[in-house]
Amino acid sequence: MQIEDLRNSAWRFNSRLRFVMARGEVMAEEYEPVVKEIIKQVREKGDTALLEYTKRFDGEELTEEDLEVPYEELERAYEEIEPEVRTALEIAHERIRRFHEKQLERSFLVEEDGILLGMRVFPLERVGIYVPGGKASYPSTVLMNAVPAVVAGVEEVIMVSPKPNKYTLASAFIAGVSRVFRVGGAQAVAALAYGTERVPKVDKIVGPGNIYVALAKKLLFGVVDIDMIAGPSEVLVISDGSVDPSWVAWDLLSQAEHDELAGAFLITTDPKHAQEVKLKLEEILDNFPRKDIAKKSLERFGTIFLVEDLEQACEVANYIAPEHLELMVEEPFALLPKIKHAGAVFVGKYTTEPLGDYLLGPNHTLPTGRTARFFSPLGVYDFLKRSSLMYVSKEGFEKVAEYAQHIAKAEGLIAHYGAVEVRRKQ
Repeated sequence: MQIEDLRNSAWRFNSRLRFVMARGEVMAEEYEPVVKEIIKQVREKGDTALLEYTKRFDGEELTEEDLEVPYEELERAYEEIEPEVRTALEIAHERIRRFHEKQLERSFLVEEDGILLGMRVFPLERVGIYVPGGKASYPSTVLMNAVPAVVAGVEEVIMVSPKPNKYTLASAFIAGVSRVFRVGGAQAVAALAYGTERVPKVDKIVGPGNIYVALAKKLLFGVVDIDMIAGPSEVLVISDGSVDPSWVAWDLLSQAEHDELAGAFLITTDPKHAQEVKLKLEEILDNFPRKDIAKKSLERFGTIFLVEDLEQACEVANYIAPEHLELMVEEPFALLPKIKHAGAVFVGKYTTEPLGDYLLGPNHTLPTGRTARFFSPLGVYDFLKRSSLMYVSKEGFEKVAEYAQHIAKAEGLIAHYGAVEVRRKQ
């Protein structure tokens, strides 16, 4: 874990800061040609390409019949998992559902002088959710991606995941997933975008994934809608030194253990606290089961940034625009108005990021790689589309027709002018 001093006016040009912010971009350049070829093969060869890539990347030799998980397996997994896990997943499901129900939008219609105007809100018909399954199992991701779709009223939720285990399948059963396919990576995204003999084409693809998945979603945007262009996961902790350094260290580690490209960052005003957190991380890593992954992440990208004060801490945080932002300071709500860019904000020392990952309620599918400046967390609104509705009576027409003609004339669009004029003459 590297310590970097940003206590100067030129901190935005700090080379370490720029390096960790660009970690996803460097990987994109390296992997994009591979992803383009995968997409091409899936589009042209369908299930045959899916089976070939599943064997090559996941080490599984499947038949076409093996691609889809029978629905009975979801129900069986639900019955087989440990009772305490099943209860925890059901509680998480209920909390996530209640939170997302508050995001529902309604159609509306207003009338003014013979003109009716409105918006009709519809759920998407079929969506695909991507659930990672390589380095870990993510039943929580199933809930976070499927629940808002179900709440929105999506008719069919298709889940793709490499090597889904019993916990992932049980979560799919709890969340109301329609169908599950044993396929992952860029090939799964391409299959959802174009459709294959067995995997149905969807209207939108959501969910986190590795660099292959992120690039495939980016390249296929337009063929299909996507939730966001996400990069490697990240957490940023702002600490004033008032919190036990072991608390901060474990929170940083909880993100670093995801994968080698994950980012774990600490901003602090206290140099002594910075050293204590660094030492605590090294101590924990000695006997950490996921040491190989976490150590690579921390050595390459993990950084502790020293700042002058909490005002500068917020400036740096807004510049980074992190996926997860923890405010571990004595008065966290005082900092909140200064935070403009973050996927999710965890306020106070007890609000550790894993609680949000699993069951607090807000969605854990979040913008990464500085995209929190313009992307939002996944929500019900991502699974809805809107149509404008207009009706103009003769009375209403007479009130607006002349103004429309003035604008048409200014734009030089003769038929626009004429379409209004022919009605005015009659």
